[in-house]
Amino acid sequence: MAKHIVMIQGHPDSTERHFCHALADEYAKGAEDGGHEIRRIDVATLSFPLLRTNEDFERGQPPEAIRAAQDTVAWAEHLVIVFPLWLGEMPALLKGFFEQVLRPGFAFDYGASGHMPHKKLSGKSARVLVTMGMPAFIYCWIFRAHGLKVFTRSMLGFCGIGPVKSTLIGNINGMKEHERMGWLDEARGLGVLGQ
Repeated sequence: MAKHIVMIQGHPDSTERHFCHALADEYAKGAEDGGHEIRRIDVATLSFPLLRTNEDFERGQPPEAIRAAQDTVAWAEHLVIVFPLWLGEMPALLKGFFEQVLRPGFAFDYGASGHMPHKKLSGKSARVLVTMGMPAFIYCWIFRAHGLKVFTRSMLGFCGIGPVKSTLIGNINGMKEHERMGWLDEARGLGVLGQ
């Protein structure tokens, strides 16, 4: 069954291509081959301020680039988020993007006092592809994939997005060419399936 998919490219460097860009491109090719409709958001090319106050988060007006991103996320049935692991978490620019996009009124509504918020993005699924310099099993077993869990559970899950599946790609700096090609093939395959 064809899906509406949004590809969120979260690598903060817009001056050159990285493996995250190649993964996103291959996923998008696969999605198109699979009959899915895909739209892309390249966070590094967007202009938006970081949120600095709770007042701005709850009642401020999002800038135009963020409103457009919200429209794309609202349209999507499935989100694909690609980013490199920096200091155990997503890069700050991507975190700032999600803080802007997942605002009250769009991503959730506060419930009555003492009640859980209403999740406004329920029914959407997600795939998170993360590249990292360390072996992926070290990130999972030693560091318990803390940054990824916070993102998938506390940010995406809080808004109702689920299930969220993840693909962790370790040893990116020392990876051999055939290993890179294998990961690109896997990304393309996930795109074909809309996963």
